[in-house]
Amino acid sequence: MTIYHFKVMDNRFRSVLLTVFLSLCVPLFASAVTKKMADYAYRKGDYQQAIMDYRRLLKQGASAELYYNLGNACYRSDSLTMAILAYERALLLSPGDKDIRFNLQFARSKTIDKLTPESEVVFVTWYRGLVNITNANVWAYISIVSIILALLLVLVYLFAPRVLWRKVGFFGGMTFFVFFMFSTLFAWDQHHAFVNRSGAIIMALSVNVKKTPSANAEDAFILHEGTRVDVTDTNMKSWRGIRLPDGREGWMPSEQLEMI
Repeated sequence: MTIYHFKVMDNRFRSVLLTVFLSLCVPLFASAVTKKMADYAYRKGDYQQAIMDYRRLLKQGASAELYYNLGNACYRSDSLTMAILAYERALLLSPGDKDIRFNLQFARSKTIDKLTPESEVVFVTWYRGLVNITNANVWAYISIVSIILALLLVLVYLFAPRVLWRKVGFFGGMTFFVFFMFSTLFAWDQHHAFVNRSGAIIMALSVNVKKTPSANAEDAFILHEGTRVDVTDTNMKSWRGIRLPDGREGWMPSEQLEMI
């Protein structure tokens, strides 16, 4: 084999390596550019392009910020139902975010169905508000820090030479232990709500909710797009049992709603 042939093969080998390298690197650069492109598309008013880019990014990893931006783009493009769905998912990931909650409530005010939630005990409302101050991860961090501080203060109580320090160690340790218990409970509650979420959004323009899971069943009531419901029964493939905030219940086709 001549030197010329070796050079040709060497050049081809380099070309193959370059092609493989670019094929691996381009998606990485593309994903970084896509975020900038999505933000730029939104700022210049190209909301459809922004929606496509945000959805592409969400396939790589969900975050409250991306869902929030997607919701804003959907709302600007007059896709109210998709905006509500995106805001709901953003709020699920970041329940303490006031901007997400405000935009979600504003979008809900534009829907047709106006539902009055069932009254609940004041303590339950207060507890939910406290749990939803932040997400499960933050509560978990608070829990870990609290138990560490509690243990350190217990050591101060046990080994401090002065009575004042021992009092500080005792009462401080008890206080942080209480913080540990509540933050652990809140973290578990948030995690449980995320894993076992039952909320869904009506995607169809209107739905005749049935009293039983059958197309021939009697109508119970009518719902419209954008309304949030809680799914109570998923045992049937084509039907879902639902419950409204005002306590009404019924059945509707599964393809007409989307889980949050």
